Amino acid sequence: MINFDFASLRLIGLTPAIANQLHALAADYADAATDTTLQIARITEVHRDSLVAHNGMNTMQARVLPRLLHELAADEDSLAVGDWGLLSGNAASGYHFIARMPPLTHLARRNNEGRQQALASNIDTALLVMGLDNDFNLRRLERYLALVHAAEVAPVVVLTKADVHEDAPSRLAEVEQRLLASVPVFAVNGQSSMAADLLAPWMAAGQTLILLGSSGAGKSTLTNTLTSSAQDTGAVRASDGRGQHTTTARSLHLCPDGACIIDTPGLRTLQLNLDEEALSASFADIDALAAECQFRDCSHQSEPGCAVRAQVDEDRLKNYQKLLRETRRNQQTPLDRIAARSKWKVLMRSVKERDRVKRG
Repeated sequence: MINFDFASLRLIGLTPAIANQLHALAADYADAATDTTLQIARITEVHRDSLVAHNGMNTMQARVLPRLLHELAADEDSLAVGDWGLLSGNAASGYHFIARMPPLTHLARRNNEGRQQALASNIDTALLVMGLDNDFNLRRLERYLALVHAAEVAPVVVLTKADVHEDAPSRLAEVEQRLLASVPVFAVNGQSSMAADLLAPWMAAGQTLILLGSSGAGKSTLTNTLTSSAQDTGAVRASDGRGQHTTTARSLHLCPDGACIIDTPGLRTLQLNLDEEALSASFADIDALAAECQFRDCSHQSEPGCAVRAQVDEDRLKNYQKLLRETRRNQQTPLDRIAARSKWKVLMRSVKERDRVKRG
């Protein structure tokens, strides 16, 4: 069997649950290679034709076994930063990533073509970073929350640039009032050590965090504060306050106390890859109040006796309804879309005919 150096691997996020999975994975491959050619590693960077992996002590450039790539592609899946697996080979012959442990948690979105795009794997906590400047957008924040809730990853909202915003306390209160009480919210100066103190409960040894947010929100600045890395940072554009995408790829960084942080580029668009049940988990307040509506199929728009409209923030409800329409549309099969278009065409022809009759 492969020798597990738990102390070293813990520095890159190994937990007992992951260790059990890796033992089972290693047992399947132990007969095919000697103990000296197989080792446990975690992916820290993914490039087009290679990846960077860490074994708890060193980083190694490796290529992915073609068979593994084909297997993942067949399932519309791909490797992501944070994945655990097995490396074969040595420094002289080169390393190959030959097996991937099924991730315990996995963050993914839909790309512009509607296909699933992996963001990161095996995450414990998602730090949802939003600037208190022009980056402030509660609807987008709720979209990020839906993403992490669907993956069963714990969210923590981090409002950056609190040191330069003229009324940070009121914005903090606005976010806390809008979101579920179970979601922690902090307003911080991303360059201050106090940010690390506030987030310390989620940064114990073996924990893996990911920073998600738009470009210019301050993710790389916060990464530099929480870790020993030196990520490039850049000023936002003066015209609109947007970032200039200083971070261009996802990467895993080690923290002094043993946690890991995955920094990510700002996402220009975030099309969710989830179903209605997962979306409801992120809007649990709406889901609970819906049971008190007068009508079982209440859409919370104009029906009498709606318990949701009376108690939920109007903009939050509109955002939920928008995300629900998007989720239903994404779940449609090609045949469903054809049927929906046909139904719409029949309806429009009926309306036009009725108008024609009225005009005589």
